[in-house]
Amino acid sequence: MSQKKFDLNRHTARLLMGEPFFAALSRRIDKVESKALPTAGVRLDPDGYFTMLYNPDYFAGLCDEEMADVLKHEFYHIIFEHVTGRLPGTEVTMLWNFATDLAINSHLKNLPEGALIPGEGDFEDLAPGLSAEQYHEVLKKRQKKEDKEGSNGGEGERSLGDINEFDNHEGWGESEGAAPQIAKERLKNIVKEAAQEASASGSWGTISADVKKDIMSRLDTVVDWKKLLRYFIKTSQKADKSSTVKRLNRRYPYLHPGRKTSRQAHIAISIDQSGSVDDGMLAAFFAELNKLAEIASFTVIPFDTNVSEDNIFVWKKGKKIKHKRVLSGGTCFDAPTVYVNERGFDGHIILTDMYAPKPKASKCQRMWMTTPSCAKNPYFETKERVVGIAQDAGH
Repeated sequence: MSQKKFDLNRHTARLLMGEPFFAALSRRIDKVESKALPTAGVRLDPDGYFTMLYNPDYFAGLCDEEMADVLKHEFYHIIFEHVTGRLPGTEVTMLWNFATDLAINSHLKNLPEGALIPGEGDFEDLAPGLSAEQYHEVLKKRQKKEDKEGSNGGEGERSLGDINEFDNHEGWGESEGAAPQIAKERLKNIVKEAAQEASASGSWGTISADVKKDIMSRLDTVVDWKKLLRYFIKTSQKADKSSTVKRLNRRYPYLHPGRKTSRQAHIAISIDQSGSVDDGMLAAFFAELNKLAEIASFTVIPFDTNVSEDNIFVWKKGKKIKHKRVLSGGTCFDAPTVYVNERGFDGHIILTDMYAPKPKASKCQRMWMTTPSCAKNPYFETKERVVGIAQDAGH
């Protein structure tokens, strides 16, 4: 009887029992088998999604504790932003790969043979608990010493060039266009959701207090509204996406054809006329739209308790807008929501102070842009994105 094919997806829930944070993160990351790499690896696809590739033959030979730690090792690469950023200005890629693994493996106790662990084996002289950047600096000094004195630093000690990498780090920092920024925003969302699940369960599993503190501090950082605006527009883009065998699908290499997109997103921009959106905020916002007009078209919709249909216009790249108020009533968010719902827009952005009742549901994804103070204290609760535009933004 032939041996049953190993499928990691069938085992992850069991492997991560007692690890609420990692289990929540795992559900949000695709796992695709590939025998093109010896162990495992994580990478970013052109659409800004994270994928974990794994060799089923390698995993089938591990015990449960080892499999769980290899999974966590790959997830740590994503959590610590090794895939999306924090790359040092250096061409010595091998040393950076070693450094990221050493930083992660300080936190794991059941790794299989071949893992790079500070305080053990080839890295016996390194203290655990340092960051990837700190390990990188130490390794650069070791490499320089080896280059000067010869390949070996001492009797029986292997040179850095003779040490094999544990997992696959190909493609890090190579993504083009908006994918890296989309991925960073997506990462923040999935880590935030995983942190909320872990906190609700009353346990973070084996996540150390220092790592938990680092994760939570990064979630609390001030967001760049311009990057979030680009992210919203890119993720609103849909249809006409066609398959092509000429372009490699980097999310599922060699399993599915690539995709090309031939359609711009059509975004509705509803502007509250109640006086809450000042000229400085509008100037900053429209300046950013000018940069994004190559990837989307924008329809500007003035409203108060009703939509001023006579004053709606399509905003075009390079067009200078001198904003003038065309209405002076109260505020009702149902008015622009109904207008947008009836016309098949891909996304809806509302500029407002948020001081009105919660509106009807939107048929397309909706985002609220307001002042930082209004973003912190909105009139109603919503799970939709609320973004504060800094007063000095765009200048």
